[in-house]
Amino acid sequence: MTIETKTYIPSLKSITDAANRVKEVAIKTPFMRSFTYSSKFDAEVFLKREDLQQVRSYKIRGAFNKMSTLSKAEKDKGIVCASAGNHAQGVALSCAKLQIHGSIYMPTTTPKQKVEQVEMFGGDWVTVILEGDLFDDAFAKASEVCNTEGKIFVHPFDDEKIIEGQATVGLEILTQSEKPLDYVFVPVGGGGLIAGLSSVFHHLSPKTQIIGIEPEGAPAMMHSLSQKENITLDEIDKFVDGAAVQRVGDRNFAIVEQLVSRIVTVNEGKICQTILDLYNRDAIVAEPAGAMTLAVLDQFADEIKGKNIACIVSGSNNDITRTAEIKERALLYQGLKHYFIIKFPQRAGALKEFVAEILGPTDDITYFEYSKKTSREQGPAIVGLEIKSPEDLQPLVDRMIARKFFGEYLNDKPELFQLLV
Repeated sequence: MTIETKTYIPSLKSITDAANRVKEVAIKTPFMRSFTYSSKFDAEVFLKREDLQQVRSYKIRGAFNKMSTLSKAEKDKGIVCASAGNHAQGVALSCAKLQIHGSIYMPTTTPKQKVEQVEMFGGDWVTVILEGDLFDDAFAKASEVCNTEGKIFVHPFDDEKIIEGQATVGLEILTQSEKPLDYVFVPVGGGGLIAGLSSVFHHLSPKTQIIGIEPEGAPAMMHSLSQKENITLDEIDKFVDGAAVQRVGDRNFAIVEQLVSRIVTVNEGKICQTILDLYNRDAIVAEPAGAMTLAVLDQFADEIKGKNIACIVSGSNNDITRTAEIKERALLYQGLKHYFIIKFPQRAGALKEFVAEILGPTDDITYFEYSKKTSREQGPAIVGLEIKSPEDLQPLVDRMIARKFFGEYLNDKPELFQLLV
């Protein structure tokens, strides 16, 4: 006989209880109309500004809800977590607030700024241990410690109390929105936020469409839904670090499969362009995962016209050292940055000819690597060019070919291109 198990969906009472707990540490973040995006899409677009939390992301909600429900004996033993960023900060602040000792495992590749933030929020209540090169290494070590020392593991997303804590974002949106919402766009990493938020709307606003957004390079939830089972991706692009996971949570997958309208992906370059637009136009500093819900709106331009839309800006923990890479990816996505192997004739004046007669008046050299080989008629150089418009590319290539400077176009050769970007 087959016994059917019912999918766990947080009750409204459990979410309300979570909201009463987390208000001790999580502010009720603004739900603000975006003039920029409302005008662009002829819709009412509102931003839920979870980037304004003290730890600069919504992760404090789930972490504090989970840890505040532990028994005294569990609190006395201490907790363990593994994280590469936002979850660690939420856990660290929760440790300090609840006076629970925590061991926080992070990969050795974690930026120093993020490690320092965790130590600042946790103070004497947390110990940061750098373990392995990847999150999976840190996760494995944290799990081992939990098993040997009998401590509670505070999972980043696959936990009922974590899901209920993240669900409080949706509860706030419904109290803040003056009109019924047609769509809510939610970033998806491990699935804790979208599992919780979709549960709230299932109870209180079932007609609202919940749209989950994943980065193109890490579509774990979308692929799992297409396979009708939770699968693990072999490889992912880790650029959108707040949403790049190889496997979503089992509880999260089960909820999303039942309650979420659609999961779609958005290109990492488009996300980078959106990060720059948010900063330049609206003075909003968003991390890559936090910008995904706005980056995807172009895909829904016709569908959302005249509708009421909510987009969750999930976090702002963006390391300033990544700015150059973000700009580079944005330019590549827009078709404005191109890399070539250029064959320079081994004679005086060749570079001058290239600059004066091949480059257009608005073309700019942004990368140049050349080593003269006196034994050859031609010397190859790797050249990066920024152009004013995508339409300028083909005439530029035609001029290179006509004057026998063209060697190879590198943008569409990932095995070579990844060495440059």
